[in-house]
Amino acid sequence: MASTDTGTGSAAPQDAASQDAARPGTDAVPLAKAGVPAQRGAADLSGLEAGLDALETVTVERSPLGRLLVQKVLPPLTAVVLVLVVWQLASWGKVADPTKLPSPKDVGQALADRWRAGDLFTIIWTSVERGLLGFLAALAIGTPLGLVVARVRFVRAAIGPILSGLQSLPSVAWVPAAVIWLGINDSAMYAVILLGAVPSIANGLVSGIDQVPPLYLRAGRTIGATGVRGAWYVLLPAALPGYVAGLKQGWAFSWRSLMAAELIASSPDLGVGLGRYLENMREGSDMAGVVLGILLILFVGIAIDQIVFSPLERWVLRSRGLTARGQ
Repeated sequence: MASTDTGTGSAAPQDAASQDAARPGTDAVPLAKAGVPAQRGAADLSGLEAGLDALETVTVERSPLGRLLVQKVLPPLTAVVLVLVVWQLASWGKVADPTKLPSPKDVGQALADRWRAGDLFTIIWTSVERGLLGFLAALAIGTPLGLVVARVRFVRAAIGPILSGLQSLPSVAWVPAAVIWLGINDSAMYAVILLGAVPSIANGLVSGIDQVPPLYLRAGRTIGATGVRGAWYVLLPAALPGYVAGLKQGWAFSWRSLMAAELIASSPDLGVGLGRYLENMREGSDMAGVVLGILLILFVGIAIDQIVFSPLERWVLRSRGLTARGQ
């Protein structure tokens, strides 16, 4: 009897377990079958991780020289050739009086005359030096000003609208006042540059800081990055895209402000820059020289943008994964 009861007792749990396994919705699953969903889940998770890694990975390919020339050099070269062709056709067609519309050959002759005279690079460098020094001074003033305006509410409410108004004010309006205040000298030139560029740089930095996620600031305070350290290690790096855009615009304002000042202010102490050369040609009714001056001003502006600001902007965007390295 004892053995019979024992066998019956041991068989009862087995029957119950088999019945639970046979019921739909029960948690008891055979071990052989339980491993299949787990393996599938692990495989799906591995595939998902691999897909995310592929999305985050930027394929760096060095563009062939031929493709680089086609993508970077050919479009602007085509535009220049097209402008020259239209210009030459207008000159041949006598669209305007030759004294008002010189031919490309006449402008080239004016350039050759300046080259033979030996003052071409002196004229260009006089303006470039003033523009760069004035821009660096505007950078040194506009950056801390932008930080203070962005982070101090009272200062922002007090001078924020003034900065926006100054940015929209034409720089040429400051030239007469600067001449009266400082005289016809380099100080007046730099004053006009500062008044034109500082608001643009400060507003660009304010705009960049406004787009910084608050989480960055809280994380910086957690690790002790407050005050100047927080501005240097958290705010400025996070606001870099807007800041670089402000710098680019600040240079444009600096260059335009300088040209306006050189056009109006005339003194032997100032030398002859591009703006002064342009005005001298206008006074002499030398239209070929006027067009040459315009082209030189345009060339310097494009060159500074392509050499300094465009690579800086691409580096900032590329460091944040916003563009591919090949671009």
